[in-house]
Amino acid sequence: MTRYLPHANGKAIINNQLLMTNNQFKLALMGQAPVPALGMNQNLDMKDMSNRNKSVIRRMKLKTTLSVFLCVFLFAALFAGHLQAAPLDTAEVMELYHQAREMFRQANELTASDPDQAEQLYRNSAMRFEKIVWQGGIQNGEIFYNIGNAYFKIGDIGRAILNYKRAALFIPNDLNLRQNLHFAKARRIDRIEEPQRLQVLKILFFWHYDLSSHTRMILFSAFFILFWVFAGFRLFFSKSFLSWLILFLAGFAFLFLGSLIIDTIYHYNRDPGVIINHEVIARKGDSVSYESSFKEPLHSGTEFTLIEKRGSWYHIELPDSRRCWVPEADVQLVMFNL
Repeated sequence: MTRYLPHANGKAIINNQLLMTNNQFKLALMGQAPVPALGMNQNLDMKDMSNRNKSVIRRMKLKTTLSVFLCVFLFAALFAGHLQAAPLDTAEVMELYHQAREMFRQANELTASDPDQAEQLYRNSAMRFEKIVWQGGIQNGEIFYNIGNAYFKIGDIGRAILNYKRAALFIPNDLNLRQNLHFAKARRIDRIEEPQRLQVLKILFFWHYDLSSHTRMILFSAFFILFWVFAGFRLFFSKSFLSWLILFLAGFAFLFLGSLIIDTIYHYNRDPGVIINHEVIARKGDSVSYESSFKEPLHSGTEFTLIEKRGSWYHIELPDSRRCWVPEADVQLVMFNL
């Protein structure tokens, strides 16, 4: 047992004794001195020291592993960032735009004399317009309208309708767009009639179905502002016709507001899409092992509403309320990445 001397250098004496014990242990390992026997207290101290050493080693291993994983993750992230295509600058976008328009013009001139060359030019034009959208980050009604025209020229009705509907998100009141979309829909193979109930609703609430959301928003704003203007006049002039006019304006304001709210809820819960492949066999489940849902396949240009996505399959609803499953590769959503 160590004796604590009443001495100012007592701490130094204890430290010297510990160092002496360590030196003896080193000499014993080299075979030059016997290892002194450990007492009970010394045995406990050695066990605690061993447990602490093991804990330290475990922490060091954990830190090393986490550091390795962190380095690998950062390296992968940086590497993936370099692999991604850099966005196009303004000059590249303008060059692609001029090339696409020029190819479209040349294709129009060659349609009668060289239809094969014209078709290739239409495809190249569409590819350049699409590159402007997906790599240049330029999304507007004119670009999608031009893409739809190019696909319509080569008879790709599905992609034509898809891009016309995307253009309608930006320029819903464009008459040329509406005419082209109506003409493209008339070229579809599938003739799917809407339910009778929906047809009646479209007649009764024509302003909801025929007017675009942009137009309804403008009408709501106009009626809402006029309501407050004449409500202010009513405070100073006690005229009976002002009361009727205020009620009239309030009614139309709430009418268009309700239409906009219903439209928002409807589109929030539904995701429209278009079949782009020439023929698609609709299934009763999310696999080719399921039976066909219909006697005939669905064709390019048929519109649908997405219900559910499961793996690489879409569960869709057709305009006549029939439901089926189709492969994801054969369809595209109108709002995809928009």
